Amino acid sequence: MAVRVLVASRNAKKLKELRRILDEAGVAGIELLSLADVPPYEEAPETGATFEENAIAKARDGAVATGLPCVADDSGIEVDALNGMPGVLSARWSGRHGDDAANNALLLGQLGDVPDERRGAAFVSTCALVLPDGTTTVVRGEWRGSIAREPAGDGGFGYDPLFRPDGGTGSAAELTPAEKDAVSHRGRALTQLIPALAALA
Repeated sequence: MAVRVLVASRNAKKLKELRRILDEAGVAGIELLSLADVPPYEEAPETGATFEENAIAKARDGAVATGLPCVADDSGIEVDALNGMPGVLSARWSGRHGDDAANNALLLGQLGDVPDERRGAAFVSTCALVLPDGTTTVVRGEWRGSIAREPAGDGGFGYDPLFRPDGGTGSAAELTPAEKDAVSHRGRALTQLIPALAALA
């Protein structure tokens, strides 16, 4: 019988990404559930100063409320010329949570006079796995690149259309899902989480 693991997200894309990574790693016997699959519970607001604090809080809330092992991530983009901002504020950088177009427009405006060689950035993802007994595993993945001067591509989400990965020729939004999994910040973090997840199966 499959071990049920809660992914503390309503974002179907995140669930699919973890499913693909588990499948590629040959990890069977894990059934992934999203927040839509469990009774609602009170989720603490994301008030952490770091990605790690937010991921652990989300995973702990899920594990305590459901009695299931829970995976949560907090991720965002850190722009060198903005001293690492938007960081934990990435999803609500423009003031409205999850408004990708407004967030991208604001970021481009803030970097308007920044030369290409100073537009370095990194997508960062911190993933936490918290078990019902409180055991906690935290991993961090980074994906270096730079911020383009205009968006390109219609894949992905968030800041993907503006992010040009180091060594690539286009934006993150121009990669296939499989290409993105292989190199992305969340892909790298989730891959590091595989041993802890495999131990549950």
